[in-house]
Amino acid sequence: MEEIAAGPLLNEINSPDDLKKLNKNQLKQVCDELRQFIVDCVSVHGGHFGASLGVVELTVALHYVFNTPDDQLVWDVGHQAYGHKILTGRRKVFHTNRKYGGISGFPKRSESIYDTFGVGHSSTSISAALGMAIASKYKGEEHRRHIAVIGDGAMTAGLPFEALNHAGVSNANVLIILNDNNMSIDPNVGGLKEYLTDITTSHSYNRFRDDVWKVLGKLPTKDFQRLASKIEAGLKGVVSKSSNLFEALGLRYFGPIDGHNVLKLTETLKSLNDIPGPKLLHIKTVKGKGFGLAEKDQTLWHAPGTFDKITGKINKKIVTVPEPPKYQDVFGHTIVELAEKNKLIMGITPAMPSGSSLKFMMDAMPDRAIDVGIAEQHAVTLSAGMATQGLKVFCNIYSSFMQRAYDMVIHDVAIQKLPVVFCLDRAGLVGDDGPTHHGAYDIAFMRCIPNMIVAAPMNEAELRNMMYTAQLPEMDAPYTIRYPRGQGVMPQWRTPFEKIETGTGRKIADGQEVAILTIGHPGNFAVAACKMLAEEELFPCALRYAFCEAAGRIDAARNSA
Repeated sequence: MEEIAAGPLLNEINSPDDLKKLNKNQLKQVCDELRQFIVDCVSVHGGHFGASLGVVELTVALHYVFNTPDDQLVWDVGHQAYGHKILTGRRKVFHTNRKYGGISGFPKRSESIYDTFGVGHSSTSISAALGMAIASKYKGEEHRRHIAVIGDGAMTAGLPFEALNHAGVSNANVLIILNDNNMSIDPNVGGLKEYLTDITTSHSYNRFRDDVWKVLGKLPTKDFQRLASKIEAGLKGVVSKSSNLFEALGLRYFGPIDGHNVLKLTETLKSLNDIPGPKLLHIKTVKGKGFGLAEKDQTLWHAPGTFDKITGKINKKIVTVPEPPKYQDVFGHTIVELAEKNKLIMGITPAMPSGSSLKFMMDAMPDRAIDVGIAEQHAVTLSAGMATQGLKVFCNIYSSFMQRAYDMVIHDVAIQKLPVVFCLDRAGLVGDDGPTHHGAYDIAFMRCIPNMIVAAPMNEAELRNMMYTAQLPEMDAPYTIRYPRGQGVMPQWRTPFEKIETGTGRKIADGQEVAILTIGHPGNFAVAACKMLAEEELFPCALRYAFCEAAGRIDAARNSA
């Protein structure tokens, strides 16, 4: 892998100290070069794309104004932190991003002192930054600033509001930057989206805000500034009904401002640096900013893979023979097929309609498929509530994200023995996203739950049959189906539905000396390996394979061997 060339200014920036040496009038050129560098790298090596392009100006402004890493910067989710990594000494190795032995695609504490908090899942930034701020205050380090950058849909989760509720009464020196781009991977949903839209379109409030901001800058004493800020806070409620939420929680609210005006951002951040206590700065950005196709189709360009940076053509493998579908697409088409026959079936996903392929049901049956935003806990308990009324709910959550809703699975579903069907997408290793996204624990944490059935398909036909079995009227317990990311093994996968008896396995071949037991898709690897060894006469016995659909069957299969 070859290092990607950088522009003349960016080429001289190996730390935020180098950035600070520049004249503020050079910052726009830095932003242009940084944006182009990200395009150049991701087009060749792949990775997340649109999110980092959308915060280029913010990233430059933050490292220009604040004294990082002494001032602590926390990026929510982290897939928008590519510019941050490039400006903090990792430009020369950025081409190794998300590669084996390379740098992580997300901020990682062990990788850099500038990565103050490890992330990968969403909505943790405000809690983490608030914890850092409280700790600094306790230690007498009043000079330190703590900044949480949250956006890309992360505010649709519950955790940020728990943190906001605490931050408002903490008197901690924390700045929350709400990067409002109206997107996660798919478009944002829910009342919060409408709320933020109302703030940004209130012309009277925005005119008033600008006037007050000018007055604040001219007042001679802090006493007058405090007086003016009280006047501002009081009039906000009169001018705009939507300006009260953050203020009511005890945070000073500023904005919204243009998140792509780097000079305005630096001026604003410098002003906020002198205001103590908890603050929230609302900025408006465009995901994919600066790359036209990414701005127009933000979902597709969230993580497009490699592409031609000139034409925008995404590189795809040339297919000459029919290939197996992705497990995700088998789920998406199968739930529509089942729902057409069973009017009780509903689909739920927390902000992953495209990734999970529930989008097929959302298009075909929009009143029966729901995206609840980045809110796994709510997704599970919402499903439980529906199940009490006789509905058959397929709750599709990535395996590593299900960890966030574990209490709800036990308390709200399993103990009550409600027949919710959990489809755990991305079970097992997921590749480039790394340890924050590996679905490594679901077998262990689902098997120990009372009343829970755990199943794992070896191929597309078994996924279809498990989904069919789970929605049958006689299934009166929660049912978990775990399957991996990516392709299966059956090009001709639309097979007739068959019921799978709970607790049964499947034997591939008889043998005498060795028994090999596998669960789910990895069984295909075992079959292929045994065939290869048998052909080379290195493996004298035939394969005996037990496939286990249900928790508890694993031990039984082991004993029978």
